[in-house]
Amino acid sequence: MRTFEKSTKLDNVCYDIRGPVMDEANRMIAAGESIVKLNIGNPAPFGFRAPEAVLKMMAENLPNTEGYSDSKGIWEARKAIVDYCQSKHMPNVTENDVYTGNGVSELITLSMQGLLNNGDEILVPAPDYPLWTASVTLAGGTAVHYICDEQSEWYPDIEDMKSKITDKTKGIVVINPNNPTGALYPKEILEQIAELAREHELILFADEIYDRLVLDGLEHISLAGLAPDLLTVSFNGLSKSHLIAGYRCGWMCLCGDKSKAKGYIEGINLLSSMRLCSNVPAQSLIPAALEHLESTKELLAPGGRIYEQREYIYDAVNEIPGLTAVKPKAAFYMFPKIDTKKFEIYDDEKFVLDFLKEKKILFTHGGGFHWEQPDHFRIVYLPYVEDLRKAMGALKDFLKDYRQLR
Repeated sequence: MRTFEKSTKLDNVCYDIRGPVMDEANRMIAAGESIVKLNIGNPAPFGFRAPEAVLKMMAENLPNTEGYSDSKGIWEARKAIVDYCQSKHMPNVTENDVYTGNGVSELITLSMQGLLNNGDEILVPAPDYPLWTASVTLAGGTAVHYICDEQSEWYPDIEDMKSKITDKTKGIVVINPNNPTGALYPKEILEQIAELAREHELILFADEIYDRLVLDGLEHISLAGLAPDLLTVSFNGLSKSHLIAGYRCGWMCLCGDKSKAKGYIEGINLLSSMRLCSNVPAQSLIPAALEHLESTKELLAPGGRIYEQREYIYDAVNEIPGLTAVKPKAAFYMFPKIDTKKFEIYDDEKFVLDFLKEKKILFTHGGGFHWEQPDHFRIVYLPYVEDLRKAMGALKDFLKDYRQLR
């Protein structure tokens, strides 16, 4: 039986772009070794390409996008975003309520900096997209993690949310569709979250960047549409749905009742102006992109790449002794559970690091998404099925006799 020595675990590592696992991956790459990266949702390395009409519009507009735009973005882009919001039944959104950004990540940070004072709290899901926790912390606030329940399709635990609201709570973050679990929340769950926000006068933060990557004929429901009487700050973009992650093209919309948020909105406007504007060439393709949604839908239907890769990875993981997984309904992530007793695992980061060293395949450990137990990891299923098959074969072989030594 192979054994492995204990690694040094860094405190508060929340990204897969830093920490001992990525340090080792980068060392291996620098040494000329080939790494299979199943750790980040970047479509381009796996053969996905943006719709031709979107690329054409950007190329044609490039000579006209050399200067700064309005700090919120060019008018045509914001108008297209407002039209999209209306199609999703998101209330009370005008062009003046839209802020374009260099990806959604920038806007998440901006939204927290404009709101939080030291000691303020924001409810953030566990597991989460780790930038949310980082942005809350950077702004001086405290991220209070509510549990998403694996036994209930990874839906938020409403009772747990209720128990964690205090007089310091300023808002609730909802990531739907969810990264890292691939969950899609039903209307009744979203309505209960909205009711909590209503009862405690909280702002809703709706991270919905995967709303156009929904599988199995299901429908995404925008949280803002269920809470017209509340302020919902909604986030979306083109990185995932249009397969152009490197273009850094996202947006944030203020939806619903903004009457009690004058100071917050003034702060957001100031922060938006301080960075001058977002990437103007990327903004210019938003109108065309939001008119070309069918090409992505083909990927999600039976026979499409994302659908077939989802089907394969779900079956393959559940066939490996000691692993189980909930079937994702959206995005391109799965968050499998590993039997820690069977493999004597006490450190999920060490598990991922050991696997990387031996099999040259990179996952992200569950702790990177603020999941407290060492029993999960995230798989990105963007590669072709034949590549996923090799990765799952390597994982099955690795786990046959893997045990951790303390």
